Amino acid sequence: MVAPDSETLKQNLALGIRMLERAEIIDYNGHGSVRIPGTDHILINSGPCARNALTARDIVTIDSGGRQLDGHDAPPMEMHIHLEIYKRRPDVQAVIHAHPNWSTYFSMTGVPIRPVFPQAALLGSIPVFDCIDSVNTPELGSRLAHELGESRAVLLKSHGSVIAGSTLEETFALCIYLEENAKRQYRAQALGMPYVLNEQEIEDCVRNLARPGLYRKVWDYYQARLRM
Repeated sequence: MVAPDSETLKQNLALGIRMLERAEIIDYNGHGSVRIPGTDHILINSGPCARNALTARDIVTIDSGGRQLDGHDAPPMEMHIHLEIYKRRPDVQAVIHAHPNWSTYFSMTGVPIRPVFPQAALLGSIPVFDCIDSVNTPELGSRLAHELGESRAVLLKSHGSVIAGSTLEETFALCIYLEENAKRQYRAQALGMPYVLNEQEIEDCVRNLARPGLYRKVWDYYQARLRM
């Protein structure tokens, strides 16, 4: 498979962020990034851009030290989230920092998110970064990356979420799964104790659902919603 060029990556990243904004997972301050294959360069949306009107022109290139290489606006102040995760996790090719409502309620209350529907099994353990500050320094970024560890998702206390995946489409789908699980768990708790997937069910779901075609299905669904 031929790796996409930088322009295609920019277009796809802009599309993914617009879709997450429409889904009310990213707001006016969220951001996403992807690695440029074969380099130490990272594509990330600019800080000042309007997330609901994002285009490839709003995507900037930075190196692994945060130095801006192109783009007409500066990267977001919280670019250190992305930089520090990429430094620690060579398996990660895309990172999304979002401000989802339902998931954030759990980080505000200390109630753990548990897998209550099949796709949530793909998230694995979800630690909480016990800091409400903007992650706008290398030191805070390093602490957050350490808290994430080998997980795919981490919640930021009273702040939002960070998802790290092996592709942009996978990372996008995991953002959707996290918020959907949080919403279902929150609402089910109003009725009683939600059923939580057991270890065998989690293993089965991971084996059956961790597939590029299924991540693409989620992506295509939300892309179609943009056209409505």
